[in-house]
Amino acid sequence: MQRILIPLLWRLALLCGLAPSAALAICDVEYVVQPGDNLFTIAEAHYGDRNRWTLIYYRNQGELVGPSTVPGRTLHIPCPPDAVEADATPLRKPTAELNLLTGGNYAPFTDQSLPGQGMITELVNAALELAPSPVPYAVTWENDWSQHLFPMLDGKEFDMGFPWVKPDCEATPDNERCARFHFSDPLVVVPIMLFARTGGDMVYASDADVLGKTLCRPKGFYTFDLDRADRRWLSEEKITLLQPDTPGDCMRMVAEGRVDAAAMNLFVGAEAVVAEGLRGTVEPLEKQLSETGMHVVISKTHWRGTSHLYRVNAGLRKLRESGRFDEIMSRHLELFWAKLQ
Repeated sequence: MQRILIPLLWRLALLCGLAPSAALAICDVEYVVQPGDNLFTIAEAHYGDRNRWTLIYYRNQGELVGPSTVPGRTLHIPCPPDAVEADATPLRKPTAELNLLTGGNYAPFTDQSLPGQGMITELVNAALELAPSPVPYAVTWENDWSQHLFPMLDGKEFDMGFPWVKPDCEATPDNERCARFHFSDPLVVVPIMLFARTGGDMVYASDADVLGKTLCRPKGFYTFDLDRADRRWLSEEKITLLQPDTPGDCMRMVAEGRVDAAAMNLFVGAEAVVAEGLRGTVEPLEKQLSETGMHVVISKTHWRGTSHLYRVNAGLRKLRESGRFDEIMSRHLELFWAKLQ
């Protein structure tokens, strides 16, 4: 009965002129997954907005692999948070003994115009505040990301940088990032999705569905998830990969039928779909292609690399235990999806 009632409540709220955020969300409850459910349909039923599936994803991340889920599994449905000011950062100074490097134009993760300067910036700030033996720190913004790892961080012009994706260093120890940098524990884990034309014939139930297809991923984006040991899609030429300049280019190519799908970070992809005016034309498929962690990095030749990463990792553990991690994540996700609306 509840599964029937919830969509009816949402339709009534919308007919009365209420935006989804103002309607009565069915949240802070436990929900048992039914056959045919996925996180898109569950979010639409509980929030009236399938885009908010990431609120459920991150709240139950240990139980889930992307938007797909298992009938009979119990999920906690969190309430969308109110937009509040970011946490204070009393240890952050214009100059300090610990200097961090990041960049902008990377919503919802890092950007100086975002509340708290982005989800990951706020997580790093909060972790350093909770770290053992906390020290003052400074954050520098450089929007040319191509300069961050080499030469700035490799040359120790800055102590640490964020957020960076970690390759499979066990399988590829010679990878430049693996060889030159230490990585923190993941700050967040991000789903990588296939964005395809709405109503098109592109499906993704297993990797076999991708063989022979043409995918798009912007130039400069990593590709190691497409060529990991159980795929070898690129090295064995099992797919065709086109790499235009921007995520928006990829989404237009999907809409025009020039590629079968665009493979990218859910948030980057969603923002590109909206920016290109392709809502309703291009959408993510339900099964995630892969997932990747975002990390703080430090040069392996940095003389205080171990102690600095210990501070970050210990602070992250305290942040999760305190509940502030979930609060920060939920708030930024809600702000991101609200902005796209």
